[in-house]
Amino acid sequence: MMTDPNTSHHIDDFSEFYNEEFNYSAEYNDTGFVVNVETLLCSSNTMADAINISFCVFYILIFVVAIPGNLIVGWVIGSNRRSLSASDVYLFNLMLADTLLTLVLPFSAVSVIHGWVFGDVLCKLVHLVKEVNFYTSILFLVCISVDRYLVIVRAMESRKAQRRLCSGVACVLVWGLGIALSLPSFYNEAFYNKHSQLIICTERFDTDHADEWRLATRIMRHLLGFLLPLVVMLVCYSVTVVRLLRTRGFQKHRAMKVIVAVVMVFLLCWTPFHVTTIVDTLLRAKVVQHSCSTRKSVDIAMFATQNLGLLHCCVNPVLYAFVGEKFRRRLMQLLYRNGVLDRLSLSRSSRSSSLPSEVTSSFL
Repeated sequence: MMTDPNTSHHIDDFSEFYNEEFNYSAEYNDTGFVVNVETLLCSSNTMADAINISFCVFYILIFVVAIPGNLIVGWVIGSNRRSLSASDVYLFNLMLADTLLTLVLPFSAVSVIHGWVFGDVLCKLVHLVKEVNFYTSILFLVCISVDRYLVIVRAMESRKAQRRLCSGVACVLVWGLGIALSLPSFYNEAFYNKHSQLIICTERFDTDHADEWRLATRIMRHLLGFLLPLVVMLVCYSVTVVRLLRTRGFQKHRAMKVIVAVVMVFLLCWTPFHVTTIVDTLLRAKVVQHSCSTRKSVDIAMFATQNLGLLHCCVNPVLYAFVGEKFRRRLMQLLYRNGVLDRLSLSRSSRSSSLPSEVTSSFL
């Protein structure tokens, strides 16, 4: 889960996110200078302060909700290291990625009010963490979808030890690929912005090649961070759902609900951001003519939708853990072992119905 590095956190004039510092011109004639109104900077948003505060509160709420949820996931998975499946390994690494993202949200909460006050090094590192989360989270979701396909459709549960070994290698590759794809984050710098009169943290490409770099990073983000992983997820989950529909038993519908929820929540969180980014790219490339109001609307939508994506790190513990009965049983066992629950609550949980063995081989 990431925030587009083309944007700073403080909202004053939304166009400042995209470094539109020179978008006005003047024409000279016999009577003097004539301002070209079509290229004037858009006026500041009168609701800027209210929007800043709302996003600050938004970051804090995500921090408060996501940290406990992801730590509980890590606690339950880590306490059962000997019996982990491949999907559990991916789920644990997904929890790590989401936790890292959540830990940098306080920086965003402060900067959206006071500007970037943490220096150039942290500017680069915070954006690096966000980019790494953006790529690794979706790639770990792909790994989980492939593993569910192998277990349910290909009936490879008997090869659990082999799949667990492969999952460890896959996690190393995902982290390596995520870091490699996030290296453009080092183009982010902390510098003074004359429009907001604050220090902001945003990307600063070389002027001669800024458009090319921005286009390249956006294409890479769309293809490797959304479209291709989404295709793999949809194919794997579609085949898995078809397989479950052909099986007998009432419990299969519960597994289908989890699968549908996974795909739908992912689409709801990230599709608006990618669609808005594509529109923004078209406007920047002047493929589509636009007015000042259109530019402002797209700028606001960019900032809002990329923050919508942050919600994904909150719902992941619910979708991949709390919905799963096996996870709930193990969580209640841990709580009982630590004296939080009584024996009656644990026995009730143990009597709850479970999914077929091929589905309950992991916490999902």
